[in-house]
Amino acid sequence: MQPTLKGSAYRRPGYRQTVIAFPGEAAYANPGMKQTALFSSVALLALGVLAALGATVQAQSGAPRTPDGKPDLQGTWSFATLTPMQRPKEFGTKAVLTPEEAKKYAEDSLARRNMDTRSGGGAVDVERAYNDFWWDFGTTASLRTSLIIDPPDGQQPAYTPEAQKRMAAQFAGLRRPAEGPEDRMLAERCIVGFNAGPPMAPSAYNNNVQIVQTKDNVVLLNEMVHDARVVPLDGRPRTKVTRWAGESRGRWEGDTLVVETVDFKGPTSFGGSSERMKLTEKFRLDGGNTLLYQFTVEDPATWVRPWTAEIPMARSAEPIYEYACHEGNHGMEGILKGARMDEKQAAKPTTGSR
Repeated sequence: MQPTLKGSAYRRPGYRQTVIAFPGEAAYANPGMKQTALFSSVALLALGVLAALGATVQAQSGAPRTPDGKPDLQGTWSFATLTPMQRPKEFGTKAVLTPEEAKKYAEDSLARRNMDTRSGGGAVDVERAYNDFWWDFGTTASLRTSLIIDPPDGQQPAYTPEAQKRMAAQFAGLRRPAEGPEDRMLAERCIVGFNAGPPMAPSAYNNNVQIVQTKDNVVLLNEMVHDARVVPLDGRPRTKVTRWAGESRGRWEGDTLVVETVDFKGPTSFGGSSERMKLTEKFRLDGGNTLLYQFTVEDPATWVRPWTAEIPMARSAEPIYEYACHEGNHGMEGILKGARMDEKQAAKPTTGSR
């Protein structure tokens, strides 16, 4: 079944506004929230989840609930933040900032990231790639000095010797001319979605996810590379089929949605992780406009110990847009053309001097 685009508004070149509509199963509607979505053929085959109308039930606490009494996580959420994944050295052992310190850090970070500056010479200016309009790192930082909350020092654990050898071999392959697109990283080939993970992690732009929820399934639609991840909640057994994004299964623990994902197709795209990675994600509402997203990574083939990060997501009134990665992937064409030109240049006979 082919995707059907609904709408033709554009926010920026290559980003087309679309709507997710999966036939078969009615999703719960959240009044006051725009229902936007994107047809995904993978999701259509794996699940038929229909974004239709339904009533939202309010619990006694005031938190929105679905008709079956679960927290209503539906909507578009932004996970853009200036808080770094790992604690900067300048903060030492300090885990929490004052509001004034957090504001100062955000201002300094925005100044450092300003892509409209012309300092540093021509080569540095070209390496900035886009001007500031196209970047969306966020505008604020949380009071925490890092998104990593475990280990307590806010640092990612050390890589295992096995992981160091694996990544060294991968980087060595990237340094030689590419024989084909298979020689390049998955993100460069638009196969995986940069910040979409899983796990989701703030990046340079498109830090948005739309959640569509039913009694038996949750769909996580990332704006980056418009990746739709279907998470069954009905306790079905795993298929043991490896996937780029792994195979997810979810369950409710009180008011927290817990999603466990395994069977990744290596190499995955998250920080050098391997196909042995086990990912545990937790989603919990903190008031009406904040979704606390926490993930724990366990990968004995990559890190010496598990580690956990927590990212506050803010409810967004913005719609999800299509990220046309393949259609606009001029960089891949340039990489392969450059490799062929290098080969031709190397094949030319050298002219000796008299």
